[in-house]
Amino acid sequence: MTDPTEPGDFTEPGDPTNPADLVITGCTALVHDPHGDIGFLDNATLVIRDGAIVTVTQGNAATPPPPTTELIHADGQLALPGLINCHTHAPMVALRGLAEDLPIEQWFNARIWPVESNLTDRDIELGALLACAEMISAGVTAFADTYFAMDQVAAAVRHSGLRANLGQAYFSSQGPEGRERSLDFALRQRGAANGRITTSLAPHAPYTVDDADLTATADLAREHGLPVHIHAAENKDQTASSVARHGVTPIEILHRTGLLDVDVLIAHGTGITDQDLAVLRQGSGRIGVATAPKGYLKFAWDTTPVRALSAIGIPVGLATDGAASNNTLDVWESMTLTALTQKAAEHDPTWMTARQALRHATTESARAIGLSEAIGALAPGRRADLILVDLTGPHTQPIHDLAATLVLSARSADVRTTIVDGKVLMRDRRLHTLDVPEIAAELTARLPALTDRSHGRRVQHYDT
Repeated sequence: MTDPTEPGDFTEPGDPTNPADLVITGCTALVHDPHGDIGFLDNATLVIRDGAIVTVTQGNAATPPPPTTELIHADGQLALPGLINCHTHAPMVALRGLAEDLPIEQWFNARIWPVESNLTDRDIELGALLACAEMISAGVTAFADTYFAMDQVAAAVRHSGLRANLGQAYFSSQGPEGRERSLDFALRQRGAANGRITTSLAPHAPYTVDDADLTATADLAREHGLPVHIHAAENKDQTASSVARHGVTPIEILHRTGLLDVDVLIAHGTGITDQDLAVLRQGSGRIGVATAPKGYLKFAWDTTPVRALSAIGIPVGLATDGAASNNTLDVWESMTLTALTQKAAEHDPTWMTARQALRHATTESARAIGLSEAIGALAPGRRADLILVDLTGPHTQPIHDLAATLVLSARSADVRTTIVDGKVLMRDRRLHTLDVPEIAAELTARLPALTDRSHGRRVQHYDT
């Protein structure tokens, strides 16, 4: 990081024709030391050019910005890396509140998969647009997503200005065409939206995708340099069922099919066992896990073993899953719940401190989705994905411990400004790229056709 005692310049040294695009002054900045530990820099100035952070310094810059530079006076606000939603299904905001107070089998088979059989491309695009608006408003600057008709989700990402890793989900019941469509999407959309879109292959789960398809997916990932995004060991019942039917856990299936030897993001993992930890250690790829604690509480599952995974070097990022199970795409809420549920799961009030939770929300989330060189920290050379948070509300005052205030008192509504790739997507709570009333009105008009279950169809059957 730039020496915080030295003021920064708004132009390249010796080149007054190359001014900064955006300068943020007067804030407190959340920063990381070389070990990744959380700290705070008072009276910070951030200089941004060409979508990247140039300097993070303490005090005002040596020269005033030229008229072409956008200036944000952020006195009394805190700047931190934008939150990352490490696993979601953005279009499922259209199904928010549709299936409540049900066990997972009924949730899928009686409500969600019948309705998903009705989805049109326009339903998916509208759902994704509304999801993007919700995430921008909640301080989320990047998300990892798998769903159907992902070209429509990519279009929403381009329109919104967000960053995303996207994968076209597939089941083995779709035949070879499902896997081929997943690869085609990943190759076509990789690097789209001026590099803000990265892509993954996205087999749904070991209980819906057979070993042959999983092995073929691992081969394709190696051949094309693509990561894989998959649900696995979502709960203990899935793990027990896998052992009863196949003699191995879902994590062992990933191992024997080669998926742990490529870059893989595992969604949920609440059913990961102690023996799975040894299997995960053997993997030669980059392995990340996404945890979405609110849904686990709703389904009465255990939670992701974050402490055990962290102990073997596997990054655990924060997620919401889809809004059909989580009801919101609020990663701030996930951060708070992760801090609290981890204490309960470990029976240890000293575990998952506020600073540890902030680390999982920033650098660990970036590592989990394979973007640790680009995002997750406020440092020179990183992409300028950041948010400004107002901590002057009565629910955040007084402040004794800034980290604790952020994790346990602040909420997503305190986010004032959201910036991605140096572009302001929301300022003073006003969205710049999306019209929520227009999107919501069109989506609402489509709900009767979308939610009709009288046809008896469903996209898949849940039977672990």
